[in-house]
Amino acid sequence: MGIKFTDTVLPGVVVVEPEVHGDSRGFFLETFHSEKYREAGITLPFVQDNHSRSVKGILRGLHYQISKPQGKLIYMVSGEIFDVAVDIRKGSPTFMGWFGTTLSAENKKQMYVPPGFAHGFCVLSETADVIYKCTDLYYPDLDRSIAWDDPDIGIKWPVDSPLLSPKDSSASRLKDVPAEDVPIYTP
Repeated sequence: MGIKFTDTVLPGVVVVEPEVHGDSRGFFLETFHSEKYREAGITLPFVQDNHSRSVKGILRGLHYQISKPQGKLIYMVSGEIFDVAVDIRKGSPTFMGWFGTTLSAENKKQMYVPPGFAHGFCVLSETADVIYKCTDLYYPDLDRSIAWDDPDIGIKWPVDSPLLSPKDSSASRLKDVPAEDVPIYTP
């Protein structure tokens, strides 16, 4: 069977279904294999891994980083999330387009979000442990947020009143973000 890479409506955003080897003892899967992912077009090196734990109803995002954008490969250790990528690259043919999918410890799917996209997720299970590999280091002074409920983007979140951090609850709509804080599309 092998790893399955599925392109989405947003060029560069890819859903990955690893090959799972399981039996009565448990399972084994590769969470990353540089050659296989490179063949599928995920070519940037990963330089930082992060682990996030959240409780049901938490929404994190929509986050991105200016001048040193991060691509992210997201997967679940436990629980379930609705994971979202938004194309915020000014001039992109899919500008303000979004794609969302459910990632869970059970379905073992991953999502790759390339640099120049905003990323966010909401927790559907009682708790969720999210692991994500990043293509650049995290720089707090370059970190930015866009409102999770920006009506111009129109994400169909599976939660109505999520629990938000102060940063996320005060995030601006994309149209109000200063031009120098929005990535530019380069074909």
